[in-house]
Amino acid sequence: MSSREPVDATLDATDARLLLELVANPRATGVELATRLGLSRNTVQARLSRWEASGVLGSFERRVHARALGYPLSAFVAVVVDQHQLDSVVEELAEVPEVTEVCGMTGPTDLTVRVVARDADDLYRIAGQILKIPGVERTNMALVMRELVGPRTAPLLDRLAGSSPYPRSALDPRR
Repeated sequence: MSSREPVDATLDATDARLLLELVANPRATGVELATRLGLSRNTVQARLSRWEASGVLGSFERRVHARALGYPLSAFVAVVVDQHQLDSVVEELAEVPEVTEVCGMTGPTDLTVRVVARDADDLYRIAGQILKIPGVERTNMALVMRELVGPRTAPLLDRLAGSSPYPRSALDPRR
């Protein structure tokens, strides 16, 4: 089973400022980024290279919306598996094209699987395909009605960069 999470990625305020600039201007060149942030081109390039190597930056495919590919339905499938077959279940799920994300969970379910579908019949087919995977004991599906807050990291980058609208003391969980 593989993880797409960064292995060794401690970011500092300069990293956060650079990443925020990339969020605002994803097509900016290294020279543009360096100029806007008052950094050297070599500093920018070294950080970009380090992020690529460590997995800090996600793949470009995360920017492509499934709806644009003809998959307007999205659902989360809670999956309970035989723990001895967890790795093979995850491998099988990764082979299903409509599975866009698989997360290991704590609690009453073992995996949360995000799937996309063309229509209700297609979603039914995908649910059946998941249930047929050896080791899957049961599933429970929840249809996404509307995405209200999409995947984001800009508020966290703002905080790290020191530009959060909230005082750091108000964000400190120890208070």
